[in-house]
Amino acid sequence: MTWVTVNGMTWLREEVLGWRNPGMVTYLAFTTLVALTLVWFFKRQQKVWLINQLPGPAALPIVGNAFDVTTDSIELFKMANTIVQEYGQILRVWIGTTPLIIISKAKLAEVVLNSTRHLDKSHQYDFFHPWLGNTNVFLTSGSTWHSRRKLLTPAFHFKILEEFMDVFNTQSSKLVKKLQRKADGKLFNIFPDITNCTLDIICESAMGCSVNAQDDCESDYVKAVHRIQHLIQQRMIVVWLQPNFLFKLLGYAREQEALLATLHGFTRSIVKTRRKLYNQKKKGTTDTEEDQLLGKRTRLAFLDLLLEYSEDGAVLSDEDIREEVDLFVFAGHDTTTVSTNWCLYLLGSHPEIQAKVHEELDSIFGGSNRPASMADLRQMKYTENCIKESLRLFPSVPYVGRHLKEDIKVGDYHVPAGATVMVFTYAMHRDPEQFPNPEVFDPDRFLPENASKRHPFAYVPFSAGPRNCIGQKFGMMEEKVVLSTILRKFRVESTTPREDLRLLSEIVLRPEGGNFLKLFPRAHGEEDTDVADDGQETSKTRSLGVGK
Repeated sequence: MTWVTVNGMTWLREEVLGWRNPGMVTYLAFTTLVALTLVWFFKRQQKVWLINQLPGPAALPIVGNAFDVTTDSIELFKMANTIVQEYGQILRVWIGTTPLIIISKAKLAEVVLNSTRHLDKSHQYDFFHPWLGNTNVFLTSGSTWHSRRKLLTPAFHFKILEEFMDVFNTQSSKLVKKLQRKADGKLFNIFPDITNCTLDIICESAMGCSVNAQDDCESDYVKAVHRIQHLIQQRMIVVWLQPNFLFKLLGYAREQEALLATLHGFTRSIVKTRRKLYNQKKKGTTDTEEDQLLGKRTRLAFLDLLLEYSEDGAVLSDEDIREEVDLFVFAGHDTTTVSTNWCLYLLGSHPEIQAKVHEELDSIFGGSNRPASMADLRQMKYTENCIKESLRLFPSVPYVGRHLKEDIKVGDYHVPAGATVMVFTYAMHRDPEQFPNPEVFDPDRFLPENASKRHPFAYVPFSAGPRNCIGQKFGMMEEKVVLSTILRKFRVESTTPREDLRLLSEIVLRPEGGNFLKLFPRAHGEEDTDVADDGQETSKTRSLGVGK
């Protein structure tokens, strides 16, 4: 390729293409660029037009409805409920140039949640990646998600979950011992107590060792778990913290790295230790030092199952296992915490319903203090209905997000690829067509004859479809043990009226300031079972008075 001058004009000579005017090259390049820009623009406008066919608040050019979005999570949650009431069960808002489709009707949610083609999480979940990684069953998609889900599903079989009953009972009994000191009829915040109990349960179940949150809530690991979740929820709500460069500029990234060093370092050390112990057991050898580190009674843990599923790292590397264990700690901690608190709040607000729970528990346990068994859990039908109804009114996760990679028809509307669909579970659970008098706390809604009349996607506290919560059976079992252990000992009284609740819509739905209630000992007068530090049961006779 050479430049030559002919009759005063400069030309570009090419061996294959012949002669070309440089002005022509520039013209063709410019024309192509303009054509591609126009194609992109018209396709974009077509998508904008389709999105704007949905009802929703008026939006400004470029910024959309961004100026209406507050960083106050209480006001943001109120706003979400307000626009659903104003614009209906499918609507759109524009966050800058990104469309957000909000759905709160069962048959519309089914189209998205039950699809095998729309499995990608919305971009809000990206902020979990630094902590939980990129390949775990919660955040990944496509073939990677499918293979990981298939691999992990056997770990949540009822026969496997039964192995965790000892953990549930031991930690719940420890919680009750701590609550006995506060069961004097005075108002107190029970939220931290439930939080530390569920953290101990999930860590021992996931890793096979306790972090002793109930005894030492100020440990580095416990504080790091709470703080990292707070940072993530801040990024999800505060728009200017979402770009990585601003997150670094404002100093949050440095704090996050320090927290991750604590969290990842702890989990990696446990994975390494458990793998060493697992290999020793395979060889028929034992290590006294390792046994002492992991506890005299080495329990089956989620981590051990992953080691069995992944011999020699052929399927899951140690880092893959670390990600799944960290996910289990995250997903099984806050969700069960808030669900248990909401159930206690509602039972404390409805003494007549709480009395029925007490009656059921007394019929099962007969006033004894023995630990709950799987057979006992199966008999807690009314208690389970109370849990389900509290999850209807206050779902632990109030939104479920999906990023659309393909166009989809939802009801009468065509939603183009690239949009984010948010199923607003909190509002959907209040659809009067599915739940008459939706604000009334009525556990009988979940009697089989009543539940069968509803749309199958009307009630989705654990999401639904292919990406439903893999740990929902674990969570329900855990909550039944924790709640029944508390309610066998205490009567609960809530003092905050429902209309005075201020709801924080963060990663999970929680009451601002915590859950303030009163506890009164129930009268039994029979043998009281304590749990020693090594998990063994000891007994002593205690006469419990009746609170007034």
